[in-house]
Amino acid sequence: MPSLGPFHILHPRYNAATVLAILERARPEVLYLASLSPEALETGRWREEDPLLFHVLPWAEERGVPVVALDQEAHLKGEAEVFREALAQHPLGKPHLERMAAFDQALLELLKRPLTLEALASGEFVEKIREIYEGFAQAFGEGPATGFRKRRMAQVAEALRCKEGAVLAEVLDYPFLAEAFPGALPKPHEPTEAERERALLDRAWQLREEDDWAGLLEGLFAIGSPEALYLAAQIYLAAGEWREALALMEEVFRMDFGRPEYLPGYVLARFGQLLDLAGERERALRAYKGVLALSWAPEEARAMAQAGLRTPFRLGHLS
Repeated sequence: MPSLGPFHILHPRYNAATVLAILERARPEVLYLASLSPEALETGRWREEDPLLFHVLPWAEERGVPVVALDQEAHLKGEAEVFREALAQHPLGKPHLERMAAFDQALLELLKRPLTLEALASGEFVEKIREIYEGFAQAFGEGPATGFRKRRMAQVAEALRCKEGAVLAEVLDYPFLAEAFPGALPKPHEPTEAERERALLDRAWQLREEDDWAGLLEGLFAIGSPEALYLAAQIYLAAGEWREALALMEEVFRMDFGRPEYLPGYVLARFGQLLDLAGERERALRAYKGVLALSWAPEEARAMAQAGLRTPFRLGHLS
């Protein structure tokens, strides 16, 4: 299966719950991560590389499914960044960077279109991804400019020979493995209730003025999970109803909000801000310090907490 990384949030028919439903149905003995190094998996660097794993890794842990990272040369991905940095510093590099940006934009446009599992498993999608990648490789060379992707995925494909299990691959790595294992692409899938709930949560994370805020609130209250209530509080705060937001966050704070792993940092940081609005500075400070005491928290949540420790939060500071 292809991992779309942060772009899963845009696709109601191929979101994190879709991937979990496919894994649940397949019941793999092993889950392989084609685009991640063992070190990135062990040290937690996967949080920056593939946000889908916030959902997939707990699923595997709960079911006792071993997770194996296969990219033994993932350090070469850094070569692509070094290549771009070198171009940026070269006097004649600007036109080349603009050509690179055009390929990036083509990929973004493809990933922002409505995507379903059936579309992702189609030859047309695989071919479009391959065309974008091959155009880039022809323009800049197969090597440092591409992070040695072709070479790395050839090694991963070889490591997967004669093995059984489920494989998650970064979207640009996906065509290489689809070509190596054409019979292993995902099969059609009927949406689940969990998938529909995840789609609603994802939509609330992207809250826009033109959204049906009342409809979103109704759906979030029906779900009732800590993440759903946190997002409902976000909507109230966006509407300027901070007291209602605080009441909801008090409720979330009494629940187990440990998962997804990105949630505790956001909950504590926003709770601190709402407590500041209520004039409860001591409790707010404890919440902010709680963010910084976590073994990991999203950078945005840490920045909110650090700002709150310096200065009490006011609505004019809302981000």
